[in-house]
Amino acid sequence: MDIVYIHDLKVDTVIGIFDWERKIRQTVSLDIEMATDIRPAAATDDIDKTLDYKAVGKRLIHFIRESEFQLVETLAEECANIILNDFAVPWVRLRLSKPGALRGSKDVGVIIERGQRSA
Repeated sequence: MDIVYIHDLKVDTVIGIFDWERKIRQTVSLDIEMATDIRPAAATDDIDKTLDYKAVGKRLIHFIRESEFQLVETLAEECANIILNDFAVPWVRLRLSKPGALRGSKDVGVIIERGQRSA
């Protein structure tokens, strides 16, 4: 399986558990790796035969901008579900970080791996 990735996708959203966080927008950053088979696209040079990372990015940007989760864990799970369900990706690894959330640290966050569930 090949991997199509998006690195350092930055989106402003309402995220956090504190009252002051509920009143502002903060930036989150995503690194996403998505399993796919690129051979059909490579053989034909046809965008319709590959995982369109621009479409994935636009879908996530819209979703994240409109969301108001308290936890990065919840936001990461929901983003992974969108990728798995809307883009028929068999596996995704997603790193979601919240820069500036911990004094003295560049960022904090979660890394999750999810795959399609067998019927």
